[in-house]
Amino acid sequence: MPAEVTQEYDPKTMIFRRLGPSGLRVPVFSLGGWLTLGGTVKGDPVKDIVKTAFDAGINMFDTAEAYAAGQSEVEMGRVIKELGYRRSDLVITTKLFWGVRNGPNAHGLSRKHIIEGTQESLERLGMDYVDVIFAHRCDITVPMEEIVRAFNYVIGKGWAFYWATSEWTAQQIEEAFHVATRLNLIPPIAEQCQHHLFHRDRPELEYAPLYRNYGIKTTVFSALASGLLTGKYNNGIPAGSRFDHHKEQFSRTIKELESDTGKAKIAKVQKLTALAEEMGTTVSALSLAWVAMKPSTSTVILGASTPEQLKENLKALELLPKMTPEVIKKIEDIVDTTPKPEAEYRQRL
Repeated sequence: MPAEVTQEYDPKTMIFRRLGPSGLRVPVFSLGGWLTLGGTVKGDPVKDIVKTAFDAGINMFDTAEAYAAGQSEVEMGRVIKELGYRRSDLVITTKLFWGVRNGPNAHGLSRKHIIEGTQESLERLGMDYVDVIFAHRCDITVPMEEIVRAFNYVIGKGWAFYWATSEWTAQQIEEAFHVATRLNLIPPIAEQCQHHLFHRDRPELEYAPLYRNYGIKTTVFSALASGLLTGKYNNGIPAGSRFDHHKEQFSRTIKELESDTGKAKIAKVQKLTALAEEMGTTVSALSLAWVAMKPSTSTVILGASTPEQLKENLKALELLPKMTPEVIKKIEDIVDTTPKPEAEYRQRL
């Protein structure tokens, strides 16, 4: 029997976009569980964050089998049920690749792991299906035909409505489309990638032909550069921050912050902070609004450790109408990271 519905969904002022070429509508800002939900945040605080998102019009929740070794899915599924949300009001996405335990077939994108991993994710979520299932990385050890067929099997069984990719190269996504076309199967509809003011070449240059040829869009993660674009690291690494909690995982980034390159980035964030203050907002909201304005972006996945942090980040929604060409130019001039396409050499006619 379906869980009892006690909370009706109200989109409020949320903006919705199609997820790639599909008919699925997703909010421009969604909530993700990476590092937080089921990891550094457990129990009732998870419920508080999810409720804050839902009350603000967010109905898309993103997780993965590998987030907190499956506990992110467990916590997310639990609080959605406890909060009494109607399943059809929600867009739930999860991802497969890394697995939750050791074993030769417990990870990757073999047909075996895609099918069994999907079943296990659904069991942890306590749901009959997810809306989109992502291949969390490409598995170069498995034939692309096997990958495409397996995700289509999952869709055919009703365990997911769509499939998508995450952190794949453009060439790998292109191959998936070719295989799907040749076999008359369903191709991926989106790519979940990192996209922020200091990471732009792949989402803005490498993927450009994919946007043009297939209409895929992105579900963006790390839009705040793991917190760098919040300004919290302008004067070092504060206690309780992401870099403080996950020193090993972000050791490379922490080391870079101490380099000349890192110091140059911090100087740019300080200038962006001043621009944000002039506009009456925060550098976090400004950075999130910037990536949300990109035509390739379907949704920006927000991470949050507290309801207050989520509310602060959602100020980006109010900022979108103010993101004029003049404002965007000011941002671009400060960061100076606009990707430069390779020169094209053509014969003169």
